[in-house]
Amino acid sequence: MNFGDLIPIVLFICIAYAIKVVVDARVRGRMVGAGGSEELVNSIMRDEEQRRRHSSLRWGIVLLSVGLGFGLIQWFGWQEVTPGMIAVLAGATGLGNLVFFAVARRLG
Repeated sequence: MNFGDLIPIVLFICIAYAIKVVVDARVRGRMVGAGGSEELVNSIMRDEEQRRRHSSLRWGIVLLSVGLGFGLIQWFGWQEVTPGMIAVLAGATGLGNLVFFAVARRLG
């Protein structure tokens, strides 16, 4: 893989993330400046924090299951991309999402 092609992609992702962070901060600032009730602002902030934690949990579980899928592919010694290999990865991703759903229901 040519790493020179990767630089514009990473740059685009960084710029998009920076724009998201700035927009989120401005929305929070306007919400506080609009004179909303303190209870409403605290509720929204708590909900946002919970969404962040759940997002981290989801990605952790999904990436762990995808890693296990890749481990299975390596263990079976598959070298070529086949429908079976893609099915293992898709199944691992789906299983990770289902595990997250079960964990999230238990937590919340």
